Amino acid sequence: MSDNKVANNNNMQDPMTAASEMDVLNDELVTTYLQDNPDFFGRNPQLLASLRFNDSKRGVVSLVERQQQIQRQKIHLLEEEITQLLTVANYNEQLFTVYNDLYLSLIESSDLSHFLDCLTQTTTQLLNLASFKLYLTNKDFEIGHDSIVKSDCSSVINKRFTNQDYYFGRLQQEEKELIFSEQEVGSVVLVQLTEGEQCLGFIAISSNDAEHFNPSMDTLLLNQFRTLVAKLLVQQLRKIGL
Repeated sequence: MSDNKVANNNNMQDPMTAASEMDVLNDELVTTYLQDNPDFFGRNPQLLASLRFNDSKRGVVSLVERQQQIQRQKIHLLEEEITQLLTVANYNEQLFTVYNDLYLSLIESSDLSHFLDCLTQTTTQLLNLASFKLYLTNKDFEIGHDSIVKSDCSSVINKRFTNQDYYFGRLQQEEKELIFSEQEVGSVVLVQLTEGEQCLGFIAISSNDAEHFNPSMDTLLLNQFRTLVAKLLVQQLRKIGL
């Protein structure tokens, strides 16, 4: 084969490839031109009326139909966002009411047993969570209530409350057994209770859902809950000499 033939073969280009490159080039040129000439359609209004677009569901549609379709999609998305916001607002309002009623019940509790009953019932019945547990660091007195953790959970305190007052997420099997015994546990929130610098213990609330409690959860309501429960708990413990 001669050098001229080799050169000719090297210069040959597949027609489909050339056409594809031309399409890209044309698209770029058209796009650039329209950007540089924003009044183009104003000078050529008849072109707008004749424009057609391929739609995967509806076939060929006009520019007006395409704009209406996009507008309907935007409206649908906005409606979904509004619905979600209303749902969250409604849930937060219900949650606030539950906490408010709980605080009144705790303040009016005549003894520690009733105090713990209120916390347990609100957690399991109104908030629909699996269980409520309370661990106290002071073991000088025996407190006969199902919510009281009998095991030594000092290791849990040292591990989960090193630099924080809350822990959200899953527990190791040993921790589950210490706190919840044989109960099913998916995820938990642990709330450290303190009086000044002293750790009174912690509250453990569990959900059967392994994803329910997670580190991204907000602690705004829990901060108020933690402060009030700790103060009222101290008052109840003093009544029985703890």
